[in-house]
Amino acid sequence: MTLSLPQELHVLQLPLRNTFRGIDTREVLVFRGVAGWSEFSPFTEYSDLESLTWLKAALEAAANPWPELFRNKIAINATLPVVAADAVPGILKRFNGCTTIKIKVDDFESGAERVAATLECIPDAKIRLDVNGGWDLATALSHTEKYFERFGEVFEYIEQPSQSLEVLRELHQRSPIKIAADESIRKHLGSDLAEIAECADIAILKWQPLGGFVQAHTIAKTIGLPVVISSALETGIGISHGLALAASFPELPYACGLGTTSLFLEDICGDQFTVNEGFLEVQSAEPMDLERFRAPTERQEWWQNRLMRIGELL
Repeated sequence: MTLSLPQELHVLQLPLRNTFRGIDTREVLVFRGVAGWSEFSPFTEYSDLESLTWLKAALEAAANPWPELFRNKIAINATLPVVAADAVPGILKRFNGCTTIKIKVDDFESGAERVAATLECIPDAKIRLDVNGGWDLATALSHTEKYFERFGEVFEYIEQPSQSLEVLRELHQRSPIKIAADESIRKHLGSDLAEIAECADIAILKWQPLGGFVQAHTIAKTIGLPVVISSALETGIGISHGLALAASFPELPYACGLGTTSLFLEDICGDQFTVNEGFLEVQSAEPMDLERFRAPTERQEWWQNRLMRIGELL
């Protein structure tokens, strides 16, 4: 695999419909390689070293064809940010046909309101709770039990309830809800990921944060758990590669978290990656009018300098 830095860069800003991960605008860098469009979009607070993994994924996708694909469409879950319960119906409408819903939660009370609002809209929904590692063991046990007592078997899994592997291991043994690992994988790529199988039931894999197609498959084989492919709040360009990654697994038992262009007011690929009847088609990205999304000059310079610094680490 040949890795070389792109020459023609497009630094873009995409406004979000709702605050997500504490941001209202998503900044990305996109470029075209011999194999098509690619995206480099580590969040702005990420270090150069962590961002290097994202750059390897972006360069691999720009220079190489997709791996062998086993399907041409992917089942998608809807994604609910931390919003008031009365905003839930409007957001779910943007995920046409999705019956698996991932809900960002922190405390039990407000999270339960979003779960209840979701079930009012979609009574047969499969619910995923995403905590982003925010709970200690006592909180995780308490909240998990409360969610299960109130809503029963509606939960497919709870994603990354704690940052600690020790907490996950204990919770995995005691929780009435399955456990999925996300940050425990992508934030610890240099560690022995085989132990994730002792702490979780499902592995969340993301195209950019894991370093691309080859690395994602290596990690999946090491962990040995069923996988869910999810996004890192990418544009349609990044989503296209996430869909290809999902399609490259012979077994894909769960819906994937790749419908997140719906969280933008508008995507650079227009409606190309809008969920239809619960699925997204696996297809190459075709960005539209990039000029409308172009970032101010100072942000372009910031990203170009960032890219050059990280490129020196290759």
